[in-house]
Amino acid sequence: MEVHNVEITTSAVKPSQYPQTDIPEIAFVGRSNVGKSSLTNSLINRRSFARTSSQPGKTQTLNFYKVEEQVFFVDVPGYGYAKVSKKMREEFGQMIETYLTERPQLKGVVSLVDARHEPSEEDIAMYNWLTYYNIPVLVVATKADKIARGKWNKAESVIKKALEFDRETSAFQMFSAVTKSGKDEVWAWIEERMAD
Repeated sequence: MEVHNVEITTSAVKPSQYPQTDIPEIAFVGRSNVGKSSLTNSLINRRSFARTSSQPGKTQTLNFYKVEEQVFFVDVPGYGYAKVSKKMREEFGQMIETYLTERPQLKGVVSLVDARHEPSEEDIAMYNWLTYYNIPVLVVATKADKIARGKWNKAESVIKKALEFDRETSAFQMFSAVTKSGKDEVWAWIEERMAD
């Protein structure tokens, strides 16, 4: 998709604050600092529209970005490192679960993992959870430029094995925000979901 118009329309913590439209939505999930903002910025051809931060756990609301009036990208709070209280983590979990399980406009989830490492327990739990609810998932392995190209296949098989990757419900893509490798493939998956 050629992207010229993007606007952040809503930051929501509960369903009554979600956009009241029928526009399809794609959610982005992943550990804090895995590169969600960098992927989003690459997809929408912006340098810093989605705020990138060196401080993990910065996103604390569901942020809805309207792209070309055709799709919403929904940035979900990162899990893992966030320096927040246990109570707040539970509230995050509840907010995310409500959105992911009850939102009919949600057409798929882009689940980000770091290509350089085996998925964390939280990555695996999130993936299992998404597949349990039959939500279409694209696993995107970020920071692929930090691995030699010849080792991409090995990285992919390590990630898929740890996730117990399900080919029926899921797709996989290596991605680099630096080289933009994988960007077109991610867009192709998103457009396919939008058409569903």
